[in-house]
Amino acid sequence: MAAVLPKSRGVSTDFSDRDFGKGRVADVEVARETDAASERARAVVRCGRPPRGLAGQVEERILDAAGQVFLERGFQGASVDEIAEVACAGKPTIYARYGSKEALFAAVVARKVRANTTIECLATMGATIEQRLEAMASVILERILSPESIGLMRAVVAEARRFPELAISVKRQARDLGIESVARLLGEVARSGELSAFPAFAPEQLPETARRFMDVIVFPMAMRALFGEDLTLLRAEIGRHVKQAVVFFLAACRHAPPASAGPGQLAMREGAVL
Repeated sequence: MAAVLPKSRGVSTDFSDRDFGKGRVADVEVARETDAASERARAVVRCGRPPRGLAGQVEERILDAAGQVFLERGFQGASVDEIAEVACAGKPTIYARYGSKEALFAAVVARKVRANTTIECLATMGATIEQRLEAMASVILERILSPESIGLMRAVVAEARRFPELAISVKRQARDLGIESVARLLGEVARSGELSAFPAFAPEQLPETARRFMDVIVFPMAMRALFGEDLTLLRAEIGRHVKQAVVFFLAACRHAPPASAGPGQLAMREGAVL
């Protein structure tokens, strides 16, 4: 008699008639949703109010993020929502410090101008007046001829037609901050040598002398960059340009005090220190 073998029981992949399959799939989906919710919660914690010890870094983080977004989107295309996301800061935090997008843009520009024209230990940057002025001009030009600085200048120019008041306000602020910083630097140079005897370096003349310094040394290179010349090639020219421009600048200062500039000259050089 033939032996009766038990019917083979294959492994079924059809869970439609078993609660086990449904329950397992549901558990997996729940776990995934829980993990996603946890990740979102952690993100909220990271982007919320900073710890007390890091509160002083908030403004720098906001300005860093705003500068990045303004460069990528332009003023009109940038949104405070995106800036808040990049900065990991809430919109109320941003508006508590900067009342509007315009104020935030102006703060970004002001910070860049200060960074470009702040130089420490100027007296140690050369043995002669010429060397110190060349070193000062080279540092400023190296900073101005950077993608970020030129990008911000272009952003101001691009918005001049749609937001004329913003453009005028920002370029005036950039001009005033730049002249103030350069005048202070020129005063330091003058006190360390013969220049203090020249009328152009008298305290009341320093702002106008600083304007002339920017006209002769900074403005030509900045304009070439704004019109699209390669920044790497321009930076390679800084040494030669500065040496020639400083000779010309000092010759003018030694022979006559600077005259007041006309409106056209002022309009051209405003904002060239971003």
